[in-house]
Amino acid sequence: MRAFLAIFIISLAASLAACASTVGRGGPPAGEQSMRYGVIGGIEPIELEGDHQLGVGAIAGAAAGGILGHQIGAGSGRDVATVLGVIGGGLAGNAVQNRYADRRAGQQILVRLDDGASITVTQLADPALRVGDRVVIHGDGGGARVVRG
Repeated sequence: MRAFLAIFIISLAASLAACASTVGRGGPPAGEQSMRYGVIGGIEPIELEGDHQLGVGAIAGAAAGGILGHQIGAGSGRDVATVLGVIGGGLAGNAVQNRYADRRAGQQILVRLDDGASITVTQLADPALRVGDRVVIHGDGGGARVVRG
C-alpha cells in the first residue's frame, strides 16, 4: 500500500507540472487570423494578473501537504490523510503562487470599427497607442490585439 501511495503522490505531482500552461510564451499562433480596422476611442489603464498556471507553487504545496497529511492517524486513515494533504496542498500552493505572481500593466482599449461597431480589447500596455490612432485588430476573442496601422 505504501508503494502505491508513493507512486500516486509522484504521479500527481508530475501531472500538475505537466498541466502548466504555455499560453502567451510563443509568437503568434500558426494559421489564419482575422483583421479589422478602426480608430481608438478610449484607453483605460488596467493591471493584468499573472499567468495562472500550475507550477512550482502547486508542486511544493502538494509535497508539503502530503508530508503533513502523512503525520496524521495510522493505517488506512494515514493514507487517506496523505492523499487529501497532497490534493489540498497542491491547490493551496497554486493559489499562493497566483496571488503573488507578477502583475503587469495593461490597457482596455475601445475601438470604433470602420463598420460602425465598437469593441474593447484588453491587452498588455502599449505606450505607442493613443486615442484617435488608426489601428488594426489582429485576431478574435481572447487572442485579439490592437496595433497601429
